[in-house]
Amino acid sequence: MPIILPVNIKTASISGGPNKRVIYPQVIGMQNHNTEKLFNRTIVNQTQELINQQVGNMPTTVEEMLGLYEIKNNQRNVLSLSLSNYTYHYHAAHGMTYIKSLTFDVEQAKSCELKDLFKPGSNYIQRLSKIIKEQIVERKIQLITDFTVIKPNQDYYIADKSLVIYFQLYEITPYVYGFPMFPISDYDIQNIIDEMGPLGRMAENN
Repeated sequence: MPIILPVNIKTASISGGPNKRVIYPQVIGMQNHNTEKLFNRTIVNQTQELINQQVGNMPTTVEEMLGLYEIKNNQRNVLSLSLSNYTYHYHAAHGMTYIKSLTFDVEQAKSCELKDLFKPGSNYIQRLSKIIKEQIVERKIQLITDFTVIKPNQDYYIADKSLVIYFQLYEITPYVYGFPMFPISDYDIQNIIDEMGPLGRMAENN
């Protein structure tokens, strides 16, 4: 099997003053320049969407904004990352944070939604929801609303041999719980994973 090197990443930033700074990753040095542009444009667009979500119709009341990123996986031609944005508005009770993640299949030169990780027609929504329900009970997670099923495009990222499904603040739990994260081992859902996709590649033993 050929050696697959990680994707090279540099940090870019947007600054709007001493208390307003957003950093985000950019892919560099890829052999396929069109793929590099596609990935970077997707990252920039998602970064801007987070800013727009935070600012809304109240740009003048923003006291503080901090945007950060984390690389969750960068191996086997799978790049998965999270973008976060914390913003505090004037006179707000507390700041608000949103996290959005992007997963790129470097081999296929595309960005992947949750459905793209599984075989066509698989019952991935029901399978993942069942595992999450079990974790909620096992971990005694307090909910603000009954959890039934995940959305077809639920937020997620890939970390090594795990799929991590997560929810936004207030989506299913009180604010104090932060972002509820549900790690799911590739091996627990192996029979519905698209073997040629990012999760299938991560589940390989070699």
